[in-house]
Amino acid sequence: MLRVHFSGVDLSRVRLSDRPDALWETVLSFHRLRDRRGAKVFGEWRRESRTRLNGETRLLASVIPNRGYFPDFLTPHEGVRGMDPGLEAVRATAPERLRAELALLAASHRPDRTASQGRAASVRQGVAPLAGRRGDVLGRLAGALRGYHRAAVEPYWQPHPGPSSEADRAARGRALLDGGVDELLASLPPMLRWRPPVLEADYPVDRDLHLCGRGLLLQPSFFCRGTPVVYRDPALPPVLVYPVTHADAPASSDDPGPPLGRLVGQTRSAVLAAIRRGCTTSELARRAGVSLASASQHACVLREAGLLVTLRHGNAVLHTLTPLGAALLRGGATAGALQ
Repeated sequence: MLRVHFSGVDLSRVRLSDRPDALWETVLSFHRLRDRRGAKVFGEWRRESRTRLNGETRLLASVIPNRGYFPDFLTPHEGVRGMDPGLEAVRATAPERLRAELALLAASHRPDRTASQGRAASVRQGVAPLAGRRGDVLGRLAGALRGYHRAAVEPYWQPHPGPSSEADRAARGRALLDGGVDELLASLPPMLRWRPPVLEADYPVDRDLHLCGRGLLLQPSFFCRGTPVVYRDPALPPVLVYPVTHADAPASSDDPGPPLGRLVGQTRSAVLAAIRRGCTTSELARRAGVSLASASQHACVLREAGLLVTLRHGNAVLHTLTPLGAALLRGGATAGALQ
């Protein structure tokens, strides 16, 4: 179990990330690529990504095992600003930190009751050349991360992971507005439990994280699965990466299907406009001037067409537009953008 300990100052410094973190998504997606679970959400992505990958996975596999610890330097906080700033921070990792974290990686995967002999040996054999090399190790790692991101993450990012993260942030933002930080922490996914002043989480090891007045950054992640993730080094700026809720498997991006053909008329336009900044079904009905049943039906059609995503928040559901829905509402979508 993970226990995150808050003080009053920490509660005043809780932040919700306003965008996905490029490097967290890249590293966590590499876990999903080799994981057979979650086929409903990740199955299609795995099949398509494997056809685009070349040799990027060999180097990454040496520092990102199937499970367990991976070095903190792979996910610097600059990743929230995009791939380029994140990779620049990876390249700037201090040599002593690189050696220390690679040594910890090798030590963390020694054979024991939780790691097979073969898997532990594979990790150590992969780490050894990196730890002993004085050349451009970080440049090679950054290049592998960029190549993998281009092949596996970028082609899939729209319209799938982005909207899921946006829907989660909309739900957390609503909780914050409704009840402050206490309600925000209580609204997090079920594997996280707010028992003031401690946030508990399902976790593979027993660990306590004391924030000590630094606050906490909440980072929703599409590719995080099952349990949240925090830095191993308690001295780093605290961040809690947690899984977004996946309502269903994503629709295919290259086959919009028949629902788009039904998207005509003033009522649907009004419904799209009403969802612009996120709303519940009751609010949608009021804003669009339709009945609750009609609002629910319109939302269902728009969701099937890939124009909105829906996330449950307490006893209500929260609808938010996908980038495709927002583009259509702005009138800037072209025929190519809809296919």
